[in-house]
Amino acid sequence: MDNPTALDESRDPLIIAENWMKDGKDVAIATVVETWGSAPRPVGSHLVIDAEGNFHGSVSGGCVEGAVVSEAVDIIGSGKAKMLEFGVADETAWQVGLSCGGRIKVYVERLG
Repeated sequence: MDNPTALDESRDPLIIAENWMKDGKDVAIATVVETWGSAPRPVGSHLVIDAEGNFHGSVSGGCVEGAVVSEAVDIIGSGKAKMLEFGVADETAWQVGLSCGGRIKVYVERLG
């Protein structure tokens, strides 16, 4: 019987990042470091991104995720890590994927 707490290596963003790097890809990782109010993903959630904008994992969803991918591609090019902060008022929360308002901080850095 499978262990439900075992790591699913085919979907784990950190293992995927390691494999992409082994394949010679330039990779960045985005990590949720702080949340306030409503946040779809908890602190510690990861999104890995390559230089072509391919990504795996999740830090929020909606427009926030697209903005993180875009920033990550720039960070891969520059090598300079960046702290991103996203916050929305309750009336616009659904549009960017933060269902009840809230804010998140996401740290994005190039790996390797």
